[in-house]
Amino acid sequence: MDFYLAAIVQGLCLVPMGLGIYITMKIFNFPDITTDGSYTLGAVICAVGLTHHVPLSILIPLIFFGGAIAGTLTAWVHTRLKINALLSGILVMTGLYSINLTLLGRSNIPLLAYTNLFTPIFDINPLLNQLVITASMVLLLICGLSYLLRTDFGIAMRATGNNEVMVRSLGVNTATMKWIGLALTNAMVAFSGSLMAQFQGFTDINMGIGIVISGLGSVMIAEAIIRWFATEKIGIHLLFVAMGVIIFQLVLAFTLSIGIDATLLKLLTSCFVLLIVALPTGNWFSSLKRFY
Repeated sequence: MDFYLAAIVQGLCLVPMGLGIYITMKIFNFPDITTDGSYTLGAVICAVGLTHHVPLSILIPLIFFGGAIAGTLTAWVHTRLKINALLSGILVMTGLYSINLTLLGRSNIPLLAYTNLFTPIFDINPLLNQLVITASMVLLLICGLSYLLRTDFGIAMRATGNNEVMVRSLGVNTATMKWIGLALTNAMVAFSGSLMAQFQGFTDINMGIGIVISGLGSVMIAEAIIRWFATEKIGIHLLFVAMGVIIFQLVLAFTLSIGIDATLLKLLTSCFVLLIVALPTGNWFSSLKRFY
């Protein structure tokens, strides 16, 4: 039971990352690869802050700020230098690797001996304590994002992704919208990295490699659920993204618990995501008929 509870807590730690990728991919239609670097950046800032006994009330805003700076750099490269969106993210992500290694000073730092967000505040099972803390933070984040995206400013952000030319003709500065959107996304991704570092008890320089793939898989699962329920409410969409992240982690936990070879884990995960995405459309059935 604790094994699956740990997977749920890990999924909750990754929900801010999933929400951030949902904003860039589905709202702004921007393939942002910066997340691989900003995820590690959040973990690195967290590790440096905890080892230097920086109070959490100061450290958490610093983590958000660091991620926002990374996203802003990508937006600047894309909007000012007119570099392709995908290449802009790759360039910033590559640069962040050196920055993260310089800040960390070595390849990894253990954090188990330091007080953090998951330090027990209730006299209960440590995993249940972590579940309560992460679920509370995720709920607050979803409520805040839902409110933001329903304001006039949030609607302008969503319209920028749907039809940038039309929105620009209405006098909206779409470049500024991208700056804010990417800053918000990478701030949440950095926060997710810091949560994961505190949950697993260490920060590693390579912990962000491939994290965007997990985020995309979670968003695809959420998108399939949204199609099933056919809802247009942005708050419900964000809840489904959170569900998608947790389902993704539970699938990984299940495949490990039944003794599947770890070398096949990525293959089985991709097959699961493919199944979830293809079932609602019915394309899998027509493809099978053509195959036979």
